Amino acid sequence: MYRILKSLLIFAIVTCHNYGISNLPAARAESSEKEPITLMLQNLFESRAKLLLDQNKELIKGHYLPSDRYSRHAFQHELDRAEYLQTWAHHRRMKFVNAECSIRIIRLNVTGDTAKVSLAQSLKLSYEYKGKYPGQHDFGIGTRHAIRLKKVNQNWLLEREWYSDPLEENPKLIQQCDTDFVPGKAPVSVRSHTKYNRLRAVEYANKYAGLAWGAGNEHRYNRKYLDYTSKGGDCTNFSSQVIGDKEEGGGLRMWRDWRYFYGNGGSQAWVRTDSFKSFLVHSGYGTVVAHGDFTKIVKFSNKLQQHGTEVYKFQPGDLIAYQLNGDIDHFSVIVGFDQGGYPLVNSHTADRYRVPFDLGWDKYTKYQVIHIRD
Repeated sequence: MYRILKSLLIFAIVTCHNYGISNLPAARAESSEKEPITLMLQNLFESRAKLLLDQNKELIKGHYLPSDRYSRHAFQHELDRAEYLQTWAHHRRMKFVNAECSIRIIRLNVTGDTAKVSLAQSLKLSYEYKGKYPGQHDFGIGTRHAIRLKKVNQNWLLEREWYSDPLEENPKLIQQCDTDFVPGKAPVSVRSHTKYNRLRAVEYANKYAGLAWGAGNEHRYNRKYLDYTSKGGDCTNFSSQVIGDKEEGGGLRMWRDWRYFYGNGGSQAWVRTDSFKSFLVHSGYGTVVAHGDFTKIVKFSNKLQQHGTEVYKFQPGDLIAYQLNGDIDHFSVIVGFDQGGYPLVNSHTADRYRVPFDLGWDKYTKYQVIHIRD
């Protein structure tokens, strides 16, 4: 249903107690106890953001337990994702120039020298092209974290962590390409088939991109719909909303097996990747205009696509299906292009806002660009 990401460790998060007015002294004591943890977490995530730019492991090393293998694994994971990001930028002839983050602690429970934390992070990353297209391009990523901390010599250190990481990939498996995207070509209009409101679809994707930096709606999903993050992933549910929500989205009519039952959830074609893709193609709502690895997508994007009597060009509001080992594992929505013509996408699980479409994927990934008929 979405791309399965490797886990560092999954563990239970204990809900914090609420304190009433009669417990003010206890509440103040608890607040004093939690303040060092909050400061430690803010420092940790700010240091991780800096790590993505310069790969200096000393920035975060002091936050981990070298004697604990799970903590060492979590530490190495952060080094690997920083290496992946920098290697990807090198292959795309870009450089990252800024990284900022903010966190929101959802739950925090302290028992003795152990603390369990659930938090959300919004990360902003900025890149520039090397030698052309002056100006920086900003995009956002949002992640949910389950963390366990241990107090050692009056310092709180990270002992365990789990989160779905959109940057978790092997830097040795990034596909290289000698061809760049061609910027500046205007989208090609097509004959109206289904009354798809492309502009509203993109606005919906930007508004409800969740935890990612840059997203609207105070980083919340649309509460009219169930959140399938804990049920295998929310990417297809989100893509269906983008093209099908009649009040704010693209407004495509629900029919056949593709529909959402408000209060109960979506049909298989609404929430499952392969079923959704099959519906789009067989219903006539969508047409696969490009299929292949990263190199092929670049080549397809740089020319107009002829299908029968119709001509297509990648457009905001189109979808990208991500295929691994023959199966569709993820969906994202094209919301625009950067100065270099690079397609930018939004998605859920993990949350993305105007992210280069292949960031976080490897050379074995095949992409299917699905043009939604207007």
